[in-house]
Amino acid sequence: MTNRTVLVLLDPATEVRTSTLELLTIARGLGRVEAVALEAPTVEVLAQLGAYGVETVHQAEPARAGACVSGDELHLPAVVAAALAAAVRLTDADVVLLPTSFAAKEAAALAAHDLGAGLVIDASAVRDVDGRVVAGKRVFAGSWDTECAVTSDVAVVTVRANSAVAQPAPAAVEPVTEGYAVEVAASPVTLLSRTVKADTSGRPPLDQAAVVVAGGRGTDGDFGPVEDLADALGAAVGASRDAAFEGWWDSYVGQTGVTIAPRVYIGAGISGAPHHRGGMQASQVIVAVNSDPEAPIFEICDFAVVGQLADVLPQAAAEIRKHKA
Repeated sequence: MTNRTVLVLLDPATEVRTSTLELLTIARGLGRVEAVALEAPTVEVLAQLGAYGVETVHQAEPARAGACVSGDELHLPAVVAAALAAAVRLTDADVVLLPTSFAAKEAAALAAHDLGAGLVIDASAVRDVDGRVVAGKRVFAGSWDTECAVTSDVAVVTVRANSAVAQPAPAAVEPVTEGYAVEVAASPVTLLSRTVKADTSGRPPLDQAAVVVAGGRGTDGDFGPVEDLADALGAAVGASRDAAFEGWWDSYVGQTGVTIAPRVYIGAGISGAPHHRGGMQASQVIVAVNSDPEAPIFEICDFAVVGQLADVLPQAAAEIRKHKA
């Protein structure tokens, strides 16, 4: 291990998501691990962080024009970026790791610009190579695997979920929480309200799920079999862009949608257009179900099933539930 300081974004601070545990595992391979939070972490969160080797939690105290920034504004990318940049200057940190949500990627870009840091988005691996931070990532719609060495003093990297297996530290520590001031620049935009859409499905978030079942035009608008299989697997549900644009599902996988890298991806009724492939081709195992034996997605899948998804998916769900029982 080097003597680097690695900061990991903890947002929200009320829970430790699996993707955060993966970031902490990666961070331990790079140096000393510390976290940056926008709110006070709970006792339970601190215990989890300590189990993964976090020595210090830096709690940002953002203020704009002498007034505290609080509530929904705390999670705006500009505020998160200011907090990260201030934390780097405070700790003299060398690396900042974030998840790959849309908001986190925007915050990473803003923080990197402020710090003059090297920025890598959507990395699938981060490691030390001869004293440099090297991030691996898949580019050009999944056609090339590249490695990017950061040559600046500070590296800011967003890491895809499922890029590492979360592993606790060999010995737990007791994290210390320290507050620090953050000056946030005046914003030309005022946040009037923020409503978080409640998810009552109990499924994992699409961008963090280890297993994803996605439906396309072949569903003809009926996502029942897709949801049933996802629930049997404990998976997230996604869609192709066309299916989302038709109003059949609210989030889609693709180059301009959600980019995923699950351990298992199941595409049902999805032809495999380049746009969709660019968002899921980094999946570790790809299963495709399509009635067209010439569907392009069969060119990249590990397992191909030629058949009607309305027949195949319920049978698969039934067998999975039987196996679990």
